[in-house]
Amino acid sequence: MSIDLNKVMIIGNVTRDPEVRATPSGISVATFGVATNLVWKDQQGAKQQRAEFHNVVAWRKLSEIVGQYVKKGSRIYVEGRLQTRSWDDQSGTKRYRTEIVADNVIMLDKRSDSAAASAPVEPAEGAQPPAAGEAEINVEDIPF
Repeated sequence: MSIDLNKVMIIGNVTRDPEVRATPSGISVATFGVATNLVWKDQQGAKQQRAEFHNVVAWRKLSEIVGQYVKKGSRIYVEGRLQTRSWDDQSGTKRYRTEIVADNVIMLDKRSDSAAASAPVEPAEGAQPPAAGEAEINVEDIPF
């Protein structure tokens, strides 16, 4: 019996505001970037640093929460799985993109630093309005 595991956990800073869109079938999807930093000392004792940039995708209700509360510069925890997709660009060249498909996102900024804690957030451009009978997302309703 073989067991496979595709699990990613990162903590970093959001590099761009989430872009929230809807698929043709009406499913909400948010895309954004997260930077993580690796810091070490070289053989001479000098501090070295390298950043890794991750593309993140969130779907459905999580995408709506991300679109409403996550902003560029936010410190967040993302948990999910790696997925690589491919497509042919306009010139016919095969392109690949590896992304983290988020299952869980936790905002790590202090609550008092967050605009969501002190003022309502305008919906992101392209965000779908709540469906009939579906309530607006409130800060108190978010489980983190």
